[in-house]
Amino acid sequence: MTSILRPVTLLTIWLTLANASLQAADQEQPLEFFEKKVRPLLVSHCYECHSVKSKSLKAGLRVDSRSALLKGGDSGAAISSDQPDQSLLLEAVRYEAYEMPPKGKLPAADIAILERWVKMGAPWPEEPEPVADASPPPFDLEARKASHWCWQPVRRPELPAVQDAAWVRDDIDRFILAKLEERGFQPAPTVDRRVLIRRLSFDLIGLPPTPGEVDEFVSDPASNAVEKVVDRLLESPHFGERWGRHWLDLVRYAESRGHEFDNDTPNAWQYRDYVIRALNADVPYDQFVKEHIAGDLLDPPRLHPEKKFNESILGTGFWHLGEWVHSPVDIRKDETDRFDNMLDVMSKAFLGVTVACARCHDHKFDAISQKDYYALSGFLQGSDYRQVPFEALEHNKWLAGEVAKVDAEANRRIWQALGRKRLKAIEQGPVGGGVGWDESRGGIPWDDPGPLPPRIRVLVDYRDGSSDGFQQDGAVYGQRPALPGEVILREGSRGQLMTEYVRAGYAHSHPVWKTADYPIASSPNQKGRLESLSRNGRTLRSRTFDLQSGEVNCRVRGSGAIVACVDSHRLIAGPLHGETVINVLGDSDEWRWIPVNLARYVGHRVHLEFTPSVGQSLDVQLAIEGSPPEPVLYVNSQSISQEQLKRIVQAWADGEPVKAEDRQAAIVFGAQTFWDASRPESVVPSEASLSIVAERLRWAEEIAEVRQGISSHASLAPAMLDGSGEDDRLLIRGNSSTPGDAVRRRFLEVIDGPKAMTIPAGSGRRELAEHITDPANPLTSRVVVNRLWHHLLGRGIVPTVDDFGVLGQRPTHPELLDYLATEFQKDGQSLKRMIRRIVLSQTYRMSGDTDPKTVEADPKNDLWHHRPPKRLEGEVIRDALLAVSGRLDRTPFGPSVKVHLTSFMEGRGRPSQSGPMDGENRRSIYLEVRRNFLSPFMLTFDTPNPFSTMGRRNSSNVPAQALILMNDPFVRDCAESWARRAIQEGPADPNERIAWFCRTAFGRQPTEPELQLVREYLSSAGDTDTDLAKWTDIAHAIINMKEFVFVP
Repeated sequence: MTSILRPVTLLTIWLTLANASLQAADQEQPLEFFEKKVRPLLVSHCYECHSVKSKSLKAGLRVDSRSALLKGGDSGAAISSDQPDQSLLLEAVRYEAYEMPPKGKLPAADIAILERWVKMGAPWPEEPEPVADASPPPFDLEARKASHWCWQPVRRPELPAVQDAAWVRDDIDRFILAKLEERGFQPAPTVDRRVLIRRLSFDLIGLPPTPGEVDEFVSDPASNAVEKVVDRLLESPHFGERWGRHWLDLVRYAESRGHEFDNDTPNAWQYRDYVIRALNADVPYDQFVKEHIAGDLLDPPRLHPEKKFNESILGTGFWHLGEWVHSPVDIRKDETDRFDNMLDVMSKAFLGVTVACARCHDHKFDAISQKDYYALSGFLQGSDYRQVPFEALEHNKWLAGEVAKVDAEANRRIWQALGRKRLKAIEQGPVGGGVGWDESRGGIPWDDPGPLPPRIRVLVDYRDGSSDGFQQDGAVYGQRPALPGEVILREGSRGQLMTEYVRAGYAHSHPVWKTADYPIASSPNQKGRLESLSRNGRTLRSRTFDLQSGEVNCRVRGSGAIVACVDSHRLIAGPLHGETVINVLGDSDEWRWIPVNLARYVGHRVHLEFTPSVGQSLDVQLAIEGSPPEPVLYVNSQSISQEQLKRIVQAWADGEPVKAEDRQAAIVFGAQTFWDASRPESVVPSEASLSIVAERLRWAEEIAEVRQGISSHASLAPAMLDGSGEDDRLLIRGNSSTPGDAVRRRFLEVIDGPKAMTIPAGSGRRELAEHITDPANPLTSRVVVNRLWHHLLGRGIVPTVDDFGVLGQRPTHPELLDYLATEFQKDGQSLKRMIRRIVLSQTYRMSGDTDPKTVEADPKNDLWHHRPPKRLEGEVIRDALLAVSGRLDRTPFGPSVKVHLTSFMEGRGRPSQSGPMDGENRRSIYLEVRRNFLSPFMLTFDTPNPFSTMGRRNSSNVPAQALILMNDPFVRDCAESWARRAIQEGPADPNERIAWFCRTAFGRQPTEPELQLVREYLSSAGDTDTDLAKWTDIAHAIINMKEFVFVP
């Protein structure tokens, strides 16, 4: 045995890794890959000369059907099944023999797509052979809707009658048994308890049961023994880790961007931890979906039960987990590709349909039009990426209310101190031009840039105090914390004082108020304000505009950065697009015009983002396209102290609350904001008294006390930044260089009709989330219960769990699917309760024993006459190794453990440091996932490449898996730890120790042949072998048994 377990050669390891990479690459569904990647290439570059529609067929070759490619043209078959890499099609696009297309060689990425497709066997969907004079059938949405099952409403079916009613434990079983009885089949017998607890433990928490847990369950005489085990496992904190891994497959979770440099996706692990917490808390699925689509816009958000931070906003991080190009040459194309991936993942994960197949044309098979695709794409046009400081937000939002209370009391006391009559509160608004600083004031305030020449195109204008552009930071950005319904005072565009209400919509539309990372200086001119970190929660986003001349100038004051987001791309750095990021340096209080040269992006869609530096402020007044005007200073043609005017105007601009119509009172209270304690008489009008000064100082002390509660902790996480509402343009053939008409934002027409959504403000993602989770939507509930069935029974009721469309497979038990969907909705969309029902059913308890005649009649087990064994995923195998060896660190959450880099993991973007081989003994879900440097161990066991939704993993059984279990240093290390544990904790008697190993690994006693084999090995081992070495070999041999990686 020792010789069998010795390390293999370097060549064998290399073959193992190469085989693993190939397996992972081919996991995408072949027909979907063809429709999304291959057919568009053939249409765009080949059909003009090589299809039935060609005016003159070149070289006798057609590429518009698989049979035509196999037949070939004048030079022979275009694709070869025997030697795919030598196919003429590939030689032509590589410019090796022929040079096709003749106008220019395809990009390397497109050639790689064709190479991969040919190696996959050139999959092509079943469809009629193209006919030269035949017009393509029109897209008939109603006909497609009527002819396919998934678009039909979910209706609760009648429970079927069965003959063997005693077999039924749950109504779920009736649907299975009825079909079996209809064919004259018998279900497989029930598994024994030792197998059942092992099955439950791996399915629910992804870890093997301990020998003690097995013994306790086997010996429990209670009638509800199974229920007790199930409830314990569902309440385990490891439940979220197990099922979170399933979910991460759907959202292509990774912590790096892939592509050439494999840059980090900062703080992606926060999303992973959010998923685990949500699943452990059994958040209702409709709420979970809403948090993913529009968690930043939910009001109220879901808060962490103890720490009270905003959980909902973290769900939106899934949008940004895809592959992103570091610095794209064609920014517009990059945007279309990113949106393609986002919509692909969203539609598959939540709806089980392939919306992205309609990017270039109406869906070839499903009731999804190209307009549907771009209607959904519009929701992304009005949304952007950000890093949100989520932990302190809700606490500081509450603190804002406390500040406001102190402000309100200060108002009352100051008016009393003035000795003036109580003034009637303004109860209706908004009120424009209600009061003015001076009756005759008709000039332009000192801080105004002056009249803008007619040639100037105003892109952004915040001179009137509008906060509409601030999309995320709370009730009113950059001002004191203002609450809905409160009256504020601001300066108008030409110096007049304006009063208006803070609209409730601000607080409801943007519930994430900016965080405070430190208490600001106790200065009177910062009344009620809470400062924040740069863009991580404090960003002004302009509306989106089409760039015309490219000469953009921004009038700003303070320190920070101006970022031009071209076609929604913000992650631009380096030499290609450095001009899109302008740093505004210095702490000057003077207004400045900052040029932003965007000449190379003329014709693109652009929005601007203004971000203050850490600890600094950045005020924005204007953004224009054109040259800035000269500064102007005059007020009623009278000489005015610039400093005095500047301070008074700034007081108005800061939006102090005014509940008085009295003009002079407004001036008094506005002046309090910039009180100069050393010279109060310099600002306060003559009627002010010492009592005013006393009240003002008292107010300052109270505000300082409240500020002590400002939370300075602000962990960051990727999330959505909501922006202005933008409809996307339909791209002709999906080409970003040929935009067509704009398409109004809406949900899928086949479900919701053609009418555009009513979207009050912003991107509309909140409204989209409501449509996706609407109980009348026939997809969402069906898709999620089918996923649960798939993970528990090994195959979905709809086997193609990510595709309910025509190219997917039909449900084997459609009535059962609808029954589960309606029960799921009726039961509050609880994932745990639905899982509990399934695992307590008799269907789940069936063994893998089969009847030969039944297998012959139903070889694919479509009727579920037995439960076939399941191969564990790579993550679960690794976790089991750590668990049985006693090394598993069960600490939850936190930053990921860096990926362990082998000598074969080379390439650009390779991390500078390797993580530990043992992953710090953490569960596999806490190991870093880097797109270009995936774990060879995980790849060998079919962990998918995180590029798109993968709801159904491959489950291969190849020699590479046995090789890696025999030769991987980590596996060998675990075997040694397990042996050391056996020596220290297990019995001394060899037979009993062998039994201890089997009970720890499999939950059972060893068989007599197994005992005999181990005894023979122990007796034949050489004297030079230490006790630890002998038992390490035995432990390693047990790990390599099929039973270790398969659950019956």
